[in-house]
Amino acid sequence: MFTVCKEFTFSAAHAIRGHTRGCQNLHGHNYRVRLCVSAEELDPLGMVIDFGDLKEIAREVLGRFDHSVLNEHPPFDGERNTTAEQLAEYVFHEVARRLPAGRRMRRVEVRETDTSTAIYEA
Repeated sequence: MFTVCKEFTFSAAHAIRGHTRGCQNLHGHNYRVRLCVSAEELDPLGMVIDFGDLKEIAREVLGRFDHSVLNEHPPFDGERNTTAEQLAEYVFHEVARRLPAGRRMRRVEVRETDTSTAIYEA
C-alpha cells in the first residue's frame, strides 16, 4: 500500500452550538488540513495521485470555507456542528468521492491550532 499526504490551509470563523466554555461565541482559526490518499498500485507515472490533482480536489472541497463563517455553509448551517472532528469527517467523504478509481482516502487531519488536531480515518 502506498500513501501520500498533502497539507492545505484556510482561515475561517465558526461557533459551536451548545458549547459552554466560550466556543459558542464566534471565533476563528487558521485551519491546516492534511489529506492522505492511498493506492495498492501506482499509476503509470509512479504516483498514487499527482499532487496537483489533489490540490484541485482540495480547492473544490475547502475553497468555499476560506475567509468565511463555517456555520453558513452546508452541512454546517443546520444541526451539524462545526467541530474539527465533524469537519474532518465531512472533508474525508467529499474528497473521497472525487478521487480517481483505485485511489482511496486514508486519513484527514484538521488542525485548529498548533496543539489541537482532529483525525478522521478509514
